[in-house]
Amino acid sequence: MKTALTLIGAASALILALPVQAQPAQTKPTQSSCFRTSEMRNHTTDGDKTLYFDVGGRSVWRAQMSNGCFAGSTSSDPIVLLDRVGSGRVCSAIELDVSSNGNRCIVSSLAKLTPEEVAALPKKTKP
Repeated sequence: MKTALTLIGAASALILALPVQAQPAQTKPTQSSCFRTSEMRNHTTDGDKTLYFDVGGRSVWRAQMSNGCFAGSTSSDPIVLLDRVGSGRVCSAIELDVSSNGNRCIVSSLAKLTPEEVAALPKKTKP
């Protein structure tokens, strides 16, 4: 019993003495990499997997879906965009909940477009 306690104590000391591996720094989302759902205005779809939407008249975002949830819908069909966390703010694809015509969309990526990317969008695709 004494030997077992000695071994447990030695093992504990060894574990505590091991260097802690550096954890990657978690980057906090910046204000420009997030948007408030209350500021979302107009939207358009491009094909059955791409959604563009305007945020407050200041920026355009693109949401890519991994499923074809916009198949059979038009750009004027209502689309429900909600934040999953309930904070009213979205900073990543996993925080965005999208549905259209009763179809639940699986958001695979979310990106804020640069002014150059917005200018390059076809007229019918701009939100």
